[in-house]
Amino acid sequence: MSHSPQDVHKKVLGRKGEKLVEKYLKKRGMKILQRNFTTPFGEADIIAKAQDEIVFVEVKTRTNDNFGLPRDAVGAEKQRRYYKIAQFYGKTVGEEPNARFDVAEVYGDGTIEYFENAF
Repeated sequence: MSHSPQDVHKKVLGRKGEKLVEKYLKKRGMKILQRNFTTPFGEADIIAKAQDEIVFVEVKTRTNDNFGLPRDAVGAEKQRRYYKIAQFYGKTVGEEPNARFDVAEVYGDGTIEYFENAF
């Protein structure tokens, strides 16, 4: 399967954003449990622990806002997938997590806008 240069660029940009958000979360005292947790329902970019909550973080990285704000890309379907991912994660670890769903927007200059309880 070949990937276009644009696909490769998006993947590299996304991974860079995830690394920045991981550092951001660690600085705020969160423990990173998983990165790119893959399930039959999709992938959670970051799963972290904050006090008694398991936090599922969707990271959206953009170089500009020509196509709207990054958080706008986390619509109802993506949210439904994240709920299923959380259930799958709970079955994987053997307990239902006290889950929270956050969204992190990362811009080309490294700026992060972080939304707790985004959905």
